[in-house]
Amino acid sequence: MATRCSFENSNEIGVFAKLTNSYCLVGQGGSQNFYSTFQSELAEHIPVVHASIGGMRIVGRMVVGNKNGLLVPSTTRENELKHIRNALPEKVKVQRIEEKLSALGNCVVANDHVALVHPDIDQNTEELIADVLGVEVFRQSIAKNVLVGSFCALTNQGALVHPKTTLAEQKELSSLLQVPVVAGTVNRGSGVVGAGLVVNDWTAFTGMDTTATELSVIESIFNLQDKDQESMVKDMQSSLIEELL
Repeated sequence: MATRCSFENSNEIGVFAKLTNSYCLVGQGGSQNFYSTFQSELAEHIPVVHASIGGMRIVGRMVVGNKNGLLVPSTTRENELKHIRNALPEKVKVQRIEEKLSALGNCVVANDHVALVHPDIDQNTEELIADVLGVEVFRQSIAKNVLVGSFCALTNQGALVHPKTTLAEQKELSSLLQVPVVAGTVNRGSGVVGAGLVVNDWTAFTGMDTTATELSVIESIFNLQDKDQESMVKDMQSSLIEELL
């Protein structure tokens, strides 16, 4: 299921949080309401960790990770790195990397099997992504945008990409990622889906401005619908068909 929330007055949830199947990082500062939304949904399953990167709370744009590992930029301070390492599950590898494109969250998007990266990313970084996250890496752009992390949200269930992504591109991405891909928006028409949404294999959080239609697309592509909800939708569809017949 998808939940709406906001960080202070911002609907760009993906800027201030990073969600995977084994942990969640949220930026320090911000209202208690933001944290309690994440806590109530996630605390039973995975740790929710307050963090900052280089003194900044835009953790979602600075890091990239999946259930196997987390990569942080060289601007991360020693105490921040230590805090993150101590808070995350032991099996999660945490690695600091030297990369000129330091906003890793904008330049890389990954699930537990595949990563798409900015075409100009350093070769050494590409190898580290493959090693630490345990994924296959592809250099890619989305709808002519090289910031793949900003314009794509990806899980092991599906991917939501920029609304101007052509059908041919969606097909190509789907065969690379081995998951269904759909073009869509968040926060009432924003194409920057990576910044407006965080999602893992069982839940999603998106900005307060996200419409009911956008939410239903998110829940459908990432397979987040409750079984009851799915059967209710199917019942409604079949009753509508019967009426039409």
